[in-house]
Amino acid sequence: MRAVRAHDRDAPVDSLVAEEAPYAGEGDVVVKVRAACFTPGELTWPASWVDRAGRPRSPVVPGHEVSGEVAEVALGTTGLSVGQRVIGLTDWNRDGTLTEYVAVEARNLTPLPADVDPVRAAALPMPGLTAWQGLFVHGRLRTGQSVLVHGAGGGVGMAATQLARDAGARVLGSGRAKSRDLVLDLGAEEFVDLEQPAWEEAVGLVDLVFDAVGGTVLDRSAAVLRAGGALISISRPPTVRPEDGLAMYFIVEPDRGHLAQVVDRHRQGRLRPLVGSVRPLAEAPDALRTKSGTAGKTVIAVE
Repeated sequence: MRAVRAHDRDAPVDSLVAEEAPYAGEGDVVVKVRAACFTPGELTWPASWVDRAGRPRSPVVPGHEVSGEVAEVALGTTGLSVGQRVIGLTDWNRDGTLTEYVAVEARNLTPLPADVDPVRAAALPMPGLTAWQGLFVHGRLRTGQSVLVHGAGGGVGMAATQLARDAGARVLGSGRAKSRDLVLDLGAEEFVDLEQPAWEEAVGLVDLVFDAVGGTVLDRSAAVLRAGGALISISRPPTVRPEDGLAMYFIVEPDRGHLAQVVDRHRQGRLRPLVGSVRPLAEAPDALRTKSGTAGKTVIAVE
């Protein structure tokens, strides 16, 4: 089958090639890929170049978000059937989704309703799951609470802003001034301009900070939390803990149940991903090289 692969860890992006690759192995659900997404910089992640036992592996197929149809089901697998439309987030230590077929653990996939566009759906798993787990699993956000989303104009921040608003929280979204209109359109009640020296004064006190920015913004965020509040970051471990509260860093994990919640909200029009461009599989190497800094997810459509 055709797949995009990297052979050289020292120059992972420049070495990407589209080539023939072995068909996926046994013991998994095999998905015929219709659309896939990637995260810029993922070929610099240590997990991309080792298996679950920590052994080096090369070449590797990047991309971890997928929508498509089940092509094969291993014996003993339940809950999915051949021909079923699915969406998922694949493991970090296995070949990814910029390919024609990908082997995925069944628990990492959830059914995709027939009325959901598979191309737009491919842009959901990484930002949607990250936002869901940060807000509701780790941050334990509840109706009526207030949340400050740092980086609300980015992929994860956009999802977090919409999901928090949908859950009945008061949402403040932060970012650079150019993101103001987008963040407010997504449902934030207020926009916080991080380019202003004393941005904390515009925030007051909140119950939860969801950080997708890091740096000094993260360091200063404990000061805007109420006692017992939560500071949740996907950028790096926080260095300052809120009074009587929680401060943590996490990495998103595949989860069928959480993803089903994300897909359901998208289907109902309550969560929309931002798709920047759609490109064919043959152009995936160039897409990975040029994606950094551009708006929206790049979706790779696989015929």
